[in-house]
Amino acid sequence: MGKIKAFFNEFKEFALKGNVVSMAVGIIIGGAFSSIITSLTDNIISPIIGCFNEGGFNGITIDIWEAQLRIGAFLTDVLNFLIMAFVLFLIVKAMNKIMSLGKKKETPAAPTTKVCPYCQSEISILATKCPHCTSALPAEEVNA
Repeated sequence: MGKIKAFFNEFKEFALKGNVVSMAVGIIIGGAFSSIITSLTDNIISPIIGCFNEGGFNGITIDIWEAQLRIGAFLTDVLNFLIMAFVLFLIVKAMNKIMSLGKKKETPAAPTTKVCPYCQSEISILATKCPHCTSALPAEEVNA
C-alpha cells in the first residue's frame, strides 16, 4: 500500500508542475485555434481560390482508374498547416521579444585577479607583491 501511495504522490507532483499545466493549456488553446484556421481556409480562402474551378477548391480531383485523388482537399490541409505554423511562429517570436524586454542586460563584472608578469600565477588585482614568487610587482601593474 505504501508503494501505491508513493506512486500517486509522485504522479500528483508531476501533474501539478507548472510546465505540465502550461502544456495542457497550450494544447487546448492550440486545438481551438486550429478550428479557427480550418474555418478560415474552408470558408474564406478556399472559395476565393475555388472561383476559378467549378465545384470550389475542394472539388479539384484527379481520376485515376477507379480511384479519385482529392487534390483540392489535400491542398486545403497543407494550407491550414502553413497558416497555423506561420501564426505560431509569429506568436513565439512575439513572446520571446516580450520576455526579453523585462530582462536587464548583464554587464561583465570588473576583474578581481591579474596574472603575475614573473611567474604567470593568478593573483589579486590589488596585490603589490606576488604571493607565489614573492616578486615585487611593477607600479603600472598595481593599478591595472
